[in-house]
Amino acid sequence: MSYCNWGNTSAANLKYHDEEWGVPLHDDIKQFEFLMMEVMQCGLNWNMMINKREIFRRCFDNFDYDKIADYAEKDVERIMTTQGMIKSPRKIKAVIHNARCFQNIRQEFGSFCDYLWRYSNGKTICYDKHGDGFIPVSNGLSDLIAKDLKKRGFKYLGTITVYSHLQACGIINDHGSDCPRYAYINTHFPTVKKRRDKEKDVQNFNPSAK
Repeated sequence: MSYCNWGNTSAANLKYHDEEWGVPLHDDIKQFEFLMMEVMQCGLNWNMMINKREIFRRCFDNFDYDKIADYAEKDVERIMTTQGMIKSPRKIKAVIHNARCFQNIRQEFGSFCDYLWRYSNGKTICYDKHGDGFIPVSNGLSDLIAKDLKKRGFKYLGTITVYSHLQACGIINDHGSDCPRYAYINTHFPTVKKRRDKEKDVQNFNPSAK
């Protein structure tokens, strides 16, 4: 048993796990998509997000942050009336607001990827014991990034949400060591091993591990 068992909960989750989750991401459109799916997830479950992914893409112009940054109230109304969409005006407005904050980071750093990957010096982090199934909900790195994003105006991106994003975009490799994707990422991308860092609410997804 490992943390990666969540990937078997549905065909869509399996595809996401096997093809996207944890692969180092260096594309700003995809970074924004992953981030805003985390925003939409707040208080809900990931399976719902995966199932609604194509609805999100239709509503938000395939997560083109430049287009979203220009959205007006009529766009909020359009999105709210889209069949199957999550009916949360606060989250929809947060996505629009965050697109503008995203633009500001791109203007300052050249790309959001350059901004985010500097926190790990461009390498995927393998924290001690994570491969054995000891996974926190947040850590010192997500605390640091969440604090900076909040200072820059981002909404719905607390430390737990940011930690999930760091897993998804490949800055942290939290695949189980018994998962083929763990070895694939470590073999094909620059990685670094680190001690656990101010981890909170660690869960053991592999009871046989010590």
